[in-house]
Amino acid sequence: MGSKLLMSTLIAGGVLAASAAAEDHQDTSRKFSAERVFDIEYAADPQISPDGETIVYVRRSMDKLKDQDRGDLWTIDVDSGAHRPLVTGGASAGAPRWSPDGTRLLYSTATDGKPDLRIYYFDSDRSVSLSQFQYGPGSAAWSPDGSSVAFTMFTPSETPSFAKPIAQPEGAEWSPPVRVFDDLQFRFDGRGYLKEGATHVYTLSADGGTPRQITSGEADFSNPTWLNNDTLLVTGNDVEDRELDPIESEIYAVNLADLSHTVLTTRDGPDLAPSVSPDGSKIAYIGYDDLVKSYQQADLYVMNADGSGVTELAADFDRSFSRVEWHPNGRSLIAEIENAGVIDLVSVSMSGEVETVLTNLGGTSIGRPYASGSFSVSDTRRPVIAYTAGSPDRPAEIAVSGRNVTDRILTDLNSDLLDHLDMATIEEIKVPSRHDGLEIEAWVALPHGFVADGSYPMILEIHGGPFAMYGPYFASEIQRFAAEGYVTVYVNPRGSTGYGADFAMEIDKAYPGYDHEDLMSVVDELVARNYVSADRLFITGGSGGGILTAWAVGKTDRFAAAASVKPVINWMTMALSADIAQFVRRHWIREDPWENPDAFLDLSPIMLIENVTTPTLVMVGEEDWRTPTWEAEQFYTALKLKGVETALIRVPGSPHYIAGRPSRLIAKTDNIMGWFAKYDPANSDADSE
Repeated sequence: MGSKLLMSTLIAGGVLAASAAAEDHQDTSRKFSAERVFDIEYAADPQISPDGETIVYVRRSMDKLKDQDRGDLWTIDVDSGAHRPLVTGGASAGAPRWSPDGTRLLYSTATDGKPDLRIYYFDSDRSVSLSQFQYGPGSAAWSPDGSSVAFTMFTPSETPSFAKPIAQPEGAEWSPPVRVFDDLQFRFDGRGYLKEGATHVYTLSADGGTPRQITSGEADFSNPTWLNNDTLLVTGNDVEDRELDPIESEIYAVNLADLSHTVLTTRDGPDLAPSVSPDGSKIAYIGYDDLVKSYQQADLYVMNADGSGVTELAADFDRSFSRVEWHPNGRSLIAEIENAGVIDLVSVSMSGEVETVLTNLGGTSIGRPYASGSFSVSDTRRPVIAYTAGSPDRPAEIAVSGRNVTDRILTDLNSDLLDHLDMATIEEIKVPSRHDGLEIEAWVALPHGFVADGSYPMILEIHGGPFAMYGPYFASEIQRFAAEGYVTVYVNPRGSTGYGADFAMEIDKAYPGYDHEDLMSVVDELVARNYVSADRLFITGGSGGGILTAWAVGKTDRFAAAASVKPVINWMTMALSADIAQFVRRHWIREDPWENPDAFLDLSPIMLIENVTTPTLVMVGEEDWRTPTWEAEQFYTALKLKGVETALIRVPGSPHYIAGRPSRLIAKTDNIMGWFAKYDPANSDADSE
């Protein structure tokens, strides 16, 4: 069957994929149909003004003509809730950052198709470009006095060459010149084949002008943070063998007078995300001692501004810290953590006491229900926190919390759409693993009008990572499945983050492994509850979930059909060709494939092909360098050779994140459902009648 015919057949099948029960219970005009994906809006990156009175955030929506997720800047008055556009209608805008005095706003956008960094002046209601940028500026930050900004930007360098090409005759149409690479990491997912050069830190006057390069050399530097008006903190790893230790990083202080560097951290392991105390005397940061394991928990540290007096805070706290900001009084920190499916903000005192400030940050992962969100803190004595609020039935909204404000959600971006649709209900369940009784948390999306009569088809949707976490958050893919009548379950099996280091380390050098048993235990539970038909079980997942899907069909024949999306099928080829090859070899497998191939192959789904009988769809982006196309193609070819029903879908132009554009998200979900419909016993029974 031709690829175009196959695609159209599968999409058409997706519309028919639901059980008859779904049609009985749902008016199709109220269904979360494929085109509704383009109607979704969500809030991101809320930045509260220094005085705590105004929030600027990125209002994200789907541009149907350009097939893109775009951003506009809006403001919210915290007291009144007044909601106003600030920068809209032109190129997508993002990364808003208030000046220290609250009179200006720095943000990223594009002008005439070129990357731009602009400042908006509130008193004149005008914005101005700061410079001409050859490459996109990122991670922009104001100096404490508001006179300068620091940012990162790719900086090209000389391309390696071993021969000088001869001159082409005028008008000739020769083949493009050869490309020479001499770095271990020569391509990266989402960026393709890398240009020769590195990301460096620059400074620029807030009045505009010519950027000044602050870091140099072959190493990348990132995360510019102002220690004071004369010193920048940057993160990087400038040792010669840095490619062989991909997680290593240190925090450096750069003197802006002479550009001299002082390394402030020196341990073997990553140190990153510095945050400077209000008085400039201390630096908080996260990191860990590298024990060369697949998962290592990020801990919280404070040191003096010169790098001395390093102290770990909350050393016994069994959660990983991510972003950290200082409380304005300088006596505690506000940090983001993952906690059993949700994101919490916690306060950490200088003595290491941890207290939950608020919960349910999230809602910014629109495709699948990953825990993803952000926050900011005002400079006031009683700080106000602006954050993205996540929930099962809505994408992210902007919310506010603090001792001198009424805690509440300030936006309502999707009621005009979702209030008029019959959305799935999300139910939490906890199931003991059939392997060892370990408690496994999962969420079930129940189609509108659901009745536990044992008739419904089920989709098990597995997260990637594998060190990641699903949670009770809105997700278009989950809602699409449920809208077509599938009871859809998503799970945090062992190895997921948010449940402590021991839980995550259960899959160290054992992935896939007993996480498969955790997933099957949840399926057993849904069958036992009479939520789903044991004859209508389906399985899918992307990346790490794609691996576990491929593993599952080699371990069981209980599923009527499967869809393995962007999987790793052979850890040997992954460890020798992916953009994170060295991390896989050094931290996950901890062997050399040429010396111990069994260490790689024993964990590879390719070795289970002999057992597979389940009809299995394979899908991958054509520009995926995280789990390259040949991973999916190995599985497809092996299934073909084995005589198992299969099809291969390649997504043109797509990196690892297949659902990065609205049309791709739709194509992904509807082709998966089309494949499942083809092998749904209920549809076969209907055809025979």
